[in-house]
Amino acid sequence: MLDSLLGFHPTILLELITIPLFTGVIGYITNWTGILMLFKPLRFHGFRVPGLKWLFPYLPKRIQVLPLLQYDGRMGWQGIVPSRADKMASIAVDKGLSKLGSVADFYRELEPDELAAHLTDMAQSQIREIVEDIAQREHPQLWYNLPVQVRELVHERVREQLPEILKELTDELGSNIEQLLDVKQMVIRYFQSRPQLLNTVFQVLGAKELRFMQNFGFYFGAPMGVVLVGVLHLTHWSPLVVLPIGGVIIGWVVNWIGLNMIFEPAYPKWWCPWRQGLLIKRQPEITEGYAELVATQIITIANVGDELLNGPRSDRTMQVLEDTLRPATDRALGPMRGAFKFMIGSRDYATLQTRFADEAKSLAPAAFADPGFNAQQSKQVSRYIARQMAALKPPDFVDMLRAAIKQDEWLLFVHGGVLGLIAGYAHLLIFGTEVANVWL
Repeated sequence: MLDSLLGFHPTILLELITIPLFTGVIGYITNWTGILMLFKPLRFHGFRVPGLKWLFPYLPKRIQVLPLLQYDGRMGWQGIVPSRADKMASIAVDKGLSKLGSVADFYRELEPDELAAHLTDMAQSQIREIVEDIAQREHPQLWYNLPVQVRELVHERVREQLPEILKELTDELGSNIEQLLDVKQMVIRYFQSRPQLLNTVFQVLGAKELRFMQNFGFYFGAPMGVVLVGVLHLTHWSPLVVLPIGGVIIGWVVNWIGLNMIFEPAYPKWWCPWRQGLLIKRQPEITEGYAELVATQIITIANVGDELLNGPRSDRTMQVLEDTLRPATDRALGPMRGAFKFMIGSRDYATLQTRFADEAKSLAPAAFADPGFNAQQSKQVSRYIARQMAALKPPDFVDMLRAAIKQDEWLLFVHGGVLGLIAGYAHLLIFGTEVANVWL
């Protein structure tokens, strides 16, 4: 009676319900866990495997770089994105920031004139104390013997010359910025110490696309389950072959299509069901988010200043500061320079120049690190990056965002295939008896 009402053998009905449900759920789980694998955990977690530490150096390079293994003999997992922090940061610069402008372009957007004014504001409140300290330390008797009017004249002269001196300093930094600042290494070190920020780049900017990819696993997997049922009954192949192999294909393809829907095609194509990559359709929105993140977290006055003063090329920066600030003593003394130099001697005068330059350099770290000034200047950088990104052609825009994960996409495909294989055998294990009856 049930057969005649439904038009199906009860086992076929069971297949039509359970197989699409399994393939839909496994598609969802595949993409959900695949996204987790991209970002979690931030640090490697695993266990030691006897002999792996000895074997590791002999493994192919392609195996060594997988986030499954560690050179110290541990096996486990680290999120693909944080495990590739250095490489992805390098790609992000090569494919992304380098297309937005040169180091000099970014420096100009940090407004060197405003930086000079900021340095001047900070220095004005301390420069009198600095001059007094140097004078008392180097030539206390001479300084106290000078008439009060002469000492005040020196202080006044220093205050007058300070804005111009610091303006020349920021201009000199700008003229040599390509030699003083290695943005690529700065970004790599920054991301290596903050892997969660690299995650943020993808999770925040691509939140909608990641959510779509997760749901797409079910939307694609469930209909493909119906296709598997059709293959079972049209070919009469054994379910022991169709379900596991079908699961592998579905798990692999669901990730491949999902990723390509996000990034491809760069330009609208009439033959493509989704017309254009989903990420590209949101270029204006993503542009704003990317620009704000870079401006507030990466290319900031504080980070640039730290790199200039403490980075691998800091010796060059210090030399520029020294060369620029040493003559400031001459300008500060003005007409009194000759007499002052005669009174203390050429050697002591050179020492005085060095002392003044050193004290002036000590003001830079606090000026670069000032939170209020950083917040103010980040808006300017953000607007600049947004303008530049808006002008990027779609292929360049996609390349900038995809290049960092493209080399490891195959891991997601393999992951999907393995889960699909497991799902196929799980279905056979749970419903094996009923499904097998249809082949008897």
